[in-house]
Formats: sequence, C-alpha cells, structure tokens
Amino acid sequence: MSNFLPSKLITALKKDFQIDEEEFRRIHRQQEQITSIRLNPTKWTKAFENKDHIPWCPTGYYLNERPIFTLDPLFHAGTYYVQEASSMFIDHIIRSLNIDKKASLALDLCAAPGGKSTLLNSVLHPDSLLVSNEIIKTRVNVLADNLTKWGNFNVVVTNNDPQSFNRLPGFFDLMLVDAPCSGSGMFRKDEQTISEWSEETVNLCSQRQQRILSDSLSTLKEDGILIYSTCSYSIEENEEIADWLVANHDMQSIPIPHDLAWQIEETRSPKFQCHGYRFYPHKVRGEGFYVACFRKKKNQPTFNTKKIKIEKTQLDKAYLKNWIKTETEFTGLLFKDDILIIPTQHELNVKALQHVLYLKKAGTNVGRLTKKELLPHHELALSTAISNQIPRIELSLETALQYLRKADIQLTTEVKGWVLACYDGHPLGWMKILPNRVNNYYPKEWRIINL
Repeated sequence: MSNFLPSKLITALKKDFQIDEEEFRRIHRQQEQITSIRLNPTKWTKAFENKDHIPWCPTGYYLNERPIFTLDPLFHAGTYYVQEASSMFIDHIIRSLNIDKKASLALDLCAAPGGKSTLLNSVLHPDSLLVSNEIIKTRVNVLADNLTKWGNFNVVVTNNDPQSFNRLPGFFDLMLVDAPCSGSGMFRKDEQTISEWSEETVNLCSQRQQRILSDSLSTLKEDGILIYSTCSYSIEENEEIADWLVANHDMQSIPIPHDLAWQIEETRSPKFQCHGYRFYPHKVRGEGFYVACFRKKKNQPTFNTKKIKIEKTQLDKAYLKNWIKTETEFTGLLFKDDILIIPTQHELNVKALQHVLYLKKAGTNVGRLTKKELLPHHELALSTAISNQIPRIELSLETALQYLRKADIQLTTEVKGWVLACYDGHPLGWMKILPNRVNNYYPKEWRIINL
C-alpha cells in the first residue's frame, strides 16, 4: 500500500515536519491493525485487566487481536467502547488542564458515533452536563444509542447545524470540535481514504472546518476551552487552522505537558507558534491524529437564562422510588407519555437547550406510566441511576446472546415480573417473567443479526 500513498502528501510532510519517509511508508506497508478499547469507569469490568495499557489514557487498553465485538455481551452492556488509541489523548488534555476538577457545561459539536463523547462523559466532573451534537440525521441515532449504553443521565444529544449554537452565546465552558477532515490519518486503517484524498479535498475540508468553527464559537464562554482535532496530516487542516483561530477569533494557544517517551510530535504553527500534537503510526501505537487546545480571550456576551420559564412538573417522584437509586439527585420531566430524568442542578440548562435546539435525547428515559404500573424503558436498564433493588438474573454467554438476538429464552426461576437480564453482573435489558413464559423486551432495532 505504501507505494500508493499520495506523493504530494509525503512531500508536504517531509517539507513541513521532516518525517522519516521510509518509516512512514514501512508502517503503512505492514498494514498492522491496532485494536484498542476504553473502559467505562461506571461499569467496570475485569475482562481486559491483563492487556497492555494506553499510556495517555488510564482507562484505555490495547487488544492483541480484534474480536467480534458484536458477540460480546459486555460490549452491548456498555462496559467499554472501541476507540482509536491516539484520540484518547483528549482524556490526558482534560486531566492536564484540571478541567475534571469542577462541573462544566461541555459541547461535543461533531460527536457521532460517540467515541469522544463517551470519553468526555467519563473524564469530566460527574456534576457536568455534556451536550453531544451531530448534524447528520442518519448518524445521530448511533450517537444516542452509544451514550445510552454508556449509562449516565447527565447527557443531552442534539441534531443541529453548528450555526444553531449561536443562539446560546457564552453557554459552554468546554467545546470539542473533532472536525470533518480529509482522513489521511486513517490511511492504514481504511485504504479507501487513499483513493479519495487530493489537495482539492484538503482545501475544501479546511474551508469547511473554518465555517464550522466560525458558526459555533460564540457559544463558548470567555476563558472557555476549545479542543480542536482532526484525523488528517495536512497542515492546512491543522496548524493553519490554529493560526486562523488566533488571528480571527482571539484564541490563545495552550501547551499540553506530556511524556516524551510517548513519542507524540509537538508542533508549532507557522504564524503564531500555536502548540499542536501530532500522532504518527510509525511512532505511536495508534493512527494519525492532530489535536490542539485554546483558551477564548474574546469578550463574549452570555445567554440570558432568565427568559427561560421552568414549569413545575406534575410528576410525583414517589412513582420512581423503586426504580431509581435513592441517592440520585434528579428531576423528572414528562415528554409525551414518557418520563425522563435529568440532573436536578441542570434543569435550567436543559430547558435552555430545549428552547433553542432540537433535542434527540435528554437524560435517561425511565419509562411510561400506565394505570397499573411503570413500563420501564430500555434506557433505564442500561442507566447507572437504576435501583440496585430491582431483581437481576445472570445469564450464561449462550443465553445472553440469545437474549441479544431477541430470541425466546428459557429460565428456571422463582422470580416473577420485571427483571434485568445481566451478563457478568452488567444489565443488558429487560425481561418480564410470567407464570408460563419469559417475555424478551430487548429493543428490536438493537438486536444482533445472526453472524
């Protein structure tokens, strides 16, 4: 494959960054597939404790080979996320800048399929609120599903154009823009990106990145933090964007301390010497990646939350006392026939988001009240807020896979009514055990198709 790497890209990398062409080509010629996962700290599993650790992410691990994740119930339970190792450096950025030490309002602007959103949701202070946005409707469902699996209810998923966030000026403390790019950092992982690469594509992506940032940066507070990243090697999409941010949006570059043994290349942008961090696959165990961090110095008017009216909910929390952990601080909202729970301290923030944006998902859907009982939603089964008093039934691997296929399963148990189907202690979804059968309530659209 190395013979087919774009010669103009190689020439530019040698000129601008003095890369070792022979080593760069060699690693692409080998086509080694690096598989890495990041564990969910709220759904901890010991399944990967003997694997090699990713040095810049405490919950990241390398796997020796790529398993069929679809056939692992722990994957469906949300105990881990399959994520490229280089991009986990964002975990290190958050911790290095002590952003995790206090509650934040955070925005992941280009979030699907959800790798960086689940990372943020784990490393940020637990009292934070994360807004994960995806403009493409066909991708936002996957984003919402992955955050549902992750299990935290301090999340809102939106489906909006970046420009829509201008309606919330000065709202967010942290903004992550993992921008759409030409994809050269994925050459080793996806050969198709090689044939699609061109200088014209790079320039078009650079223009698009500027447009996305221009359209949305007003939503970041003064002194707020911007993390900008791409999976591109091109200077036009990386260091030149950094210079453009300083020149046009009064952003200040922030250096990120890191261990030199990690062999991450620190770069400086041509005009303003902005700090950037490049990951090359011949130097790190990961794919190509660029990330830079900035502080917003521009005076920024803020969104006036006083105009948001909070109507007192008609929901009696007593209905949920057997379903939600007693220590959980939540507010219940009625949406059509469903009950949603959101963190009490973020009720006003969620209402503000709802006022100006289209929300795909807010908090956790607990279920639907009927005259007789609560019909629990699948989101509740995967939520970390679910009560520990709800009956659980441990399934074998074979039975768990049958359950995930939404097939009929046979159980011998004295338990009746709503129970959680679990594997290795982690809930997969709901079952209702009746006197003569077991009803499988795993969502049809989530079911495993036989491999």
